[in-house]
Amino acid sequence: MKNLIKELYYGNIDPQARGFKNGSYLKKQITILSENEALLTDKLTGDEKKAFLSFVNASDIILGESELDSFMVGFRLGARLILDTFVNNDTPYEDFLKEESE
Repeated sequence: MKNLIKELYYGNIDPQARGFKNGSYLKKQITILSENEALLTDKLTGDEKKAFLSFVNASDIILGESELDSFMVGFRLGARLILDTFVNNDTPYEDFLKEESE
């Protein structure tokens, strides 16, 4: 089994190295988004272009922070589940098959 901490340290684990499958619904939506952003960027001028690009940048920042928050919350939930699995022995019933030495 690999040492995950060592692999993470050396950059061998990259959970971000993922992409959309060709022909998938999300890939099509990304294409629509990119094409429309390029179209609007080309067509708009002056203050309208500046406002649109500001909107796109703010939206990207909010999306990035939202993804980070979801990752952190999910990671912490997973860690709590592991902790509860290996540390907590509280159950509603007594285990009759428990070793007497415990």
